[in-house]
Amino acid sequence: MSASTEPPTNLIASSAQDIEGLLSLGLYALIATGLILILLLLARFLGQRTHSEAKDAPYESAVDPTGDARLREPVPFYLVAIFFIVFDVEAVFVVSWAVAYDLLGWAGFWQISFFIFILFLGLVYLWKMGGLEWGSQSARDQKRRIG
Repeated sequence: MSASTEPPTNLIASSAQDIEGLLSLGLYALIATGLILILLLLARFLGQRTHSEAKDAPYESAVDPTGDARLREPVPFYLVAIFFIVFDVEAVFVVSWAVAYDLLGWAGFWQISFFIFILFLGLVYLWKMGGLEWGSQSARDQKRRIG
């Protein structure tokens, strides 16, 4: 048996297909980028740039804006949003565990229990630190002095 120095033909065909695929991807990216640049340049040079008081005013769902957009005190509603995100992500993990609980066995049960316990500890910590209390800082300080 003599050893052949020629590479197998299927390997050559495979690498030619890989190169052809990369070239077509590169050509597609080049055409897409060029088209985007052309459209941006056309919009820049052909578009009208007029300003007026009415065009520069903020649009508030067909209601004339009144007053200042900035609030004087911080709004605590962000806590609700953060809790929603945290518990929504927790629900995703718990539901995916529940779908495959029979495959995970006791190890999966203890892991999801540990996960829920850590989140519960975080909730208790927030509660003890006053992160769940609503109202102004002075009202919270007065409540702590009384209680």
